[in-house]
Amino acid sequence: MTLYRTTTATAVAALMAAAPAFAQTEIQLWHAMGGALGEKVEEIASGFNEMQDDYTVVPTYKGDYTENMTAAIAAFRAGEQPHIVQVFEVGTATMMAAEGAVRPVQAVMDNADIEWDSEVYVPAVKSYYTTPDGDMLSLPFNSSTPVMWYNRDLLDEAGVTEVPQTWDEMFAAAEALQANGHDCAFSFGWQSWVMIENYLAWHDQPIGTMENGFAGLETELVFDESDDLTELLQRIADSQENGTFQYGGRRGDSLPLFTSGECAMWMNSSAYYAGISEQAEFEFGQAMLPINTEAAEEPQNSIIGGATLWVLEGHVDEEYQGVAEFFNYLSSPEVQADWHQASGYVPITTAAYELSQEQGFYESNPGTDTAIKQLSLNEPTPNSKGLRFGNYVQVRDIINEELEDLWAGNQTAAEALAEAAARGNMLLRDFEDAND
Repeated sequence: MTLYRTTTATAVAALMAAAPAFAQTEIQLWHAMGGALGEKVEEIASGFNEMQDDYTVVPTYKGDYTENMTAAIAAFRAGEQPHIVQVFEVGTATMMAAEGAVRPVQAVMDNADIEWDSEVYVPAVKSYYTTPDGDMLSLPFNSSTPVMWYNRDLLDEAGVTEVPQTWDEMFAAAEALQANGHDCAFSFGWQSWVMIENYLAWHDQPIGTMENGFAGLETELVFDESDDLTELLQRIADSQENGTFQYGGRRGDSLPLFTSGECAMWMNSSAYYAGISEQAEFEFGQAMLPINTEAAEEPQNSIIGGATLWVLEGHVDEEYQGVAEFFNYLSSPEVQADWHQASGYVPITTAAYELSQEQGFYESNPGTDTAIKQLSLNEPTPNSKGLRFGNYVQVRDIINEELEDLWAGNQTAAEALAEAAARGNMLLRDFEDAND
């Protein structure tokens, strides 16, 4: 009898040890971070999973930003949506219009059993994703802004001791480079974001009416009305004849022009830090975007790109508690500082920026705080707070098409901007009609 009882107790104890006492609640996160950035997302999720026993965040890569958002929309219609989906900044208006599909982050955090303060987030980042009342719609995650990357070795060899701060200085540097036998002075990527949206914000000019779409769906694109932008784009197009500017494609396709040493300067996201660090075999740095002194004496502020995390409806309260706890972990100074330093994205909280300062990151890596300084240069105006246009993913495609026709010599800058604005405004009216 004693033997039976002992054997049974041992078996039960072994069974309990072999199986978890309870099942963890699974939180699905769909994202668009490939390569090293995707590995970092996995690392962040693992850190959260290891620090507590109630929830397991499962990150899944779903392709680029457009593919990821499209997959989430299709999954929602099928009733198989994830809890969290990463959406790039130009998808904000589309997500806001998805009635019944989105649960605002403010509601998720306020209803959860946690301590949370929305004031800890950097204002220039937070303001892009809030309602007029200041409630957060989505959680900032990978926020960046365009900067000017430069090849210090090439500039030194050409006798350019000061990194260009104005567009006139950019072209003067081009002459010095060419006199030293180096043709390509500069290139850029994500041209709508860098050369139209950020150019206009940097010079405190509107991209569209109604506070760049923040004030209503009746907004219209007006970037074609900027004479100084038109003249600059034409000057850039004309400079291709002697090799000053080279177009390398949309998004980040032109990165090899810079990392190979072919072009001395490159304007694109601060988030290319990790890639440039790995690939460049020369001394490089980051500087603020050049200013066009024909348009402004001093720059205003740049605007963000990147993406945020949106929470989808259709899950139970316990799962939203897990989402809130993960978001709190993600926003912690230690996690944000590490993410910022590894990726080049800006820290989304002031505490993470201060921690990076205390750790000596900016002293060891000069220029890596350029993006933060640009975003915080001045209090954002209605022209420089950002943009909120419907169908803007497609509008950017149109802008790309028209600018590519400009670079190919098929039309003037004035024609390209006018056509892009006209075609883009048709898409804005379609969005307005669909969401009245």
